[in-house]
Amino acid sequence: MSELDQVTLQQHQQWMRRAIALAQQGQYSTRPNPNVGCVIVKDGQLVGEGFHPKAGQPHAEVFAMRDAGEAARGATAYVTLEPCAHYGRTPPCAKGLVEAGVAQVVVACPDPNPLVAGKGVQILRDASIEVITGICEAEAHQLNLGFLKAMATGMPYVRLKVASSLDGRTAMASGESKWITGAMARQDVQHWRAISGAVITGIETVLADDCLLNVRQLDDDDDMRNVVQPKRIVLDRQGRLPLTAKILQQPETVMVMGPYRQELADLGVVQFEIQPLADLLAACVQQFQIYDVLVEAGATLSTAFLQEHLIDEMISYVAPTLLGQSARAMFNADFDRMAEQLRFKLKDVTQLGDDIRLRLIPSQETL
Repeated sequence: MSELDQVTLQQHQQWMRRAIALAQQGQYSTRPNPNVGCVIVKDGQLVGEGFHPKAGQPHAEVFAMRDAGEAARGATAYVTLEPCAHYGRTPPCAKGLVEAGVAQVVVACPDPNPLVAGKGVQILRDASIEVITGICEAEAHQLNLGFLKAMATGMPYVRLKVASSLDGRTAMASGESKWITGAMARQDVQHWRAISGAVITGIETVLADDCLLNVRQLDDDDDMRNVVQPKRIVLDRQGRLPLTAKILQQPETVMVMGPYRQELADLGVVQFEIQPLADLLAACVQQFQIYDVLVEAGATLSTAFLQEHLIDEMISYVAPTLLGQSARAMFNADFDRMAEQLRFKLKDVTQLGDDIRLRLIPSQETL
């Protein structure tokens, strides 16, 4: 690559990273829509920018074009996700960019949504607009892991959250578990709930902790009124969820997989028939547009998700404490051979107070 090309690439990356930062402003509020940012640049100067704030509101490109006004003509637009090509709640953004008269569009990620999938780029190229793709693609992909996976495969992106002691224990033998990790680690969990369309747990966790599993406070100054609360999905195969459970204080965000119960239906709780975990996850996407799932459960359910290879990422909080051999183990798989072990690759590690957060990706390698 020539020096000029390298300089141009760096400029494209600089502006695309600004668009990515804008997109992140919608991370708690856009579901089920993806997070998208757009920056419009002319003669090396920023003339317009915007992000998609919420489903039903204009897309990022619309806000950026409004901001730029007539300056958009002949400019370059940087968009973190391929502009949409279809009519939904809003008109197609690809046609809007054509009508605004931009000369060039730089796209980070293609959109695998069958309604888009290259059609947005084609609309632009058919209008003789230069399109450059793949700038900061890996960074922009991280904005919408669930949406992109769901559009491509029909399955959500699944994160498994666990919190344990140094000796891999998650609770005392009695079930007492408050608190193993410190305040910073517990606060961090709020972020993962806030970016999830649903939190899945088991009935044993609900009975033991009487948990809410909702988003109560975010770490920064985000307005909680804009947060889209995740659905809480309880796996209750024997129909033991008590009507007095705290989780039912907001029944409209609760879903239960188990035998049908009229009393839950009367509260407005969505009920699933008992089905394999993979089918439940597929139903989340197909029926409810839930693209990111967080599993917060005990050892039995967590192990089931892992052994059925349904986890895309594990978020493991480790506290500098020992709970002893009688405490409850993090997982309850029973392996006899090293070849059966479940291995992971380390994505990143972060210190949160005295605790450590590991983000791990299941490894396909075998010994």
